[in-house]
Amino acid sequence: MFHSFFPRPKLFFTSAAIWSLVCILVWYTVGPQMGAAVGLPPLPDGERPPIGLAFFLTPENIWFYIYFTIFVLIFGIAWKLIDRDHPWSNWSIWGSAFIIFIAYFSVQLSVAINNWRGPFWDLVQKALSGDKSVTAPLLYEYQFRFLEIGVLSIILNVATAFFTNHYVFRWRTAMNDFYLSKWDKLRHIEGASQRVQEDTMRFANILEGLGVVLINSVMTLVVFLPLLFALSEHVSELPILGAVPHSLFWLAIIWSLFGTVLLAVAGIKLPGLQFRNQRVEAAFRKELVYGEDHVDRADPVTVRELFSNVRRNYFRMYWHYLYFNVARYTYGQLDAIFISVILIPTFVAGRITLGIWQQILTAFGEVSNSFQYLVNYWSTIIELLSIHKRLVAFEAAIDDQPLPEIDQRYLAREEMDGELAADRPY
Repeated sequence: MFHSFFPRPKLFFTSAAIWSLVCILVWYTVGPQMGAAVGLPPLPDGERPPIGLAFFLTPENIWFYIYFTIFVLIFGIAWKLIDRDHPWSNWSIWGSAFIIFIAYFSVQLSVAINNWRGPFWDLVQKALSGDKSVTAPLLYEYQFRFLEIGVLSIILNVATAFFTNHYVFRWRTAMNDFYLSKWDKLRHIEGASQRVQEDTMRFANILEGLGVVLINSVMTLVVFLPLLFALSEHVSELPILGAVPHSLFWLAIIWSLFGTVLLAVAGIKLPGLQFRNQRVEAAFRKELVYGEDHVDRADPVTVRELFSNVRRNYFRMYWHYLYFNVARYTYGQLDAIFISVILIPTFVAGRITLGIWQQILTAFGEVSNSFQYLVNYWSTIIELLSIHKRLVAFEAAIDDQPLPEIDQRYLAREEMDGELAADRPY
């Protein structure tokens, strides 16, 4: 699944995680000083960042683009030297780096919109209060700045979709070529053709989607947590708890972790049931396929028994999804009003303007959604885990390791069927 596309995947991903952490630490400790040394300093304290496209061309952002490129080149060249012969290293190394940069840039688009929200909604508040200094051309200008960000977002989304489609298909091609080269070892496993054709496609698609979202979530936390930390100064006190330093920062973390743990516990049974569902469906389907060519297969008793297994597993899944969905939708409804309830004392005290309220709402939502990665994508993760379980059997067969228990049971049943078939008169 991984070593067909990535060079030495365990070492590769470990080194990538460590190198990314080093990059982040360096950026937040001496990064600004390094940028100032090369003539690209950050904005002075208290100065608002520019609105619209100008935000992406500030000296600090230009310095980050250079900084990111340097660290990626060091990592990529090192890995090209470590594993010179891997056929897919260009796509797995440079393609992954480009996807990470796209994820970062998409977060910057959210930051640019958040920077726009503050002054724009403050102007709207002034206009609604009768302040004649707010003119229509001024508001139109802010709408034009928003349109600039929107056009850039469209271009980025189109480019991202095009590139990631090619990236995923390359990964699928790598898995397909690798598994077919080992076909003699794999062909006896139940549903081998489906695993090579369908499971590799679904695995690459789902993992790429989840991976991009995960990277985007991490980037969002890196960018928006400091903003939420700073915006907490506008919050006077919390219900029941009273005044808490940097309250929004801590609330976003605690509330999101609560939702993650809640759904992880509620959905702990689902990956195994999804895997078993694929198994019983495959057994039912295979018997029907045999029945197309052999009159002694797919008899009513056997088919009825196989379908009863399908029915039983689906009903178990429905029951476990029942309480999982209770937890998921309850948390979702509470999440929709959580920040508004928390800020009621601040509203009453008149501590924030409409613009700051919009910025808090956006920053808290971005941080909360990033921490709620498992909450938002648990169903997709379950599907990925069930596919992974199926492909693990391939890995075991290739490495001459014992198959998973459920595959061993299937092979035993196949051997029994073969013995019975040998005794049947034709």
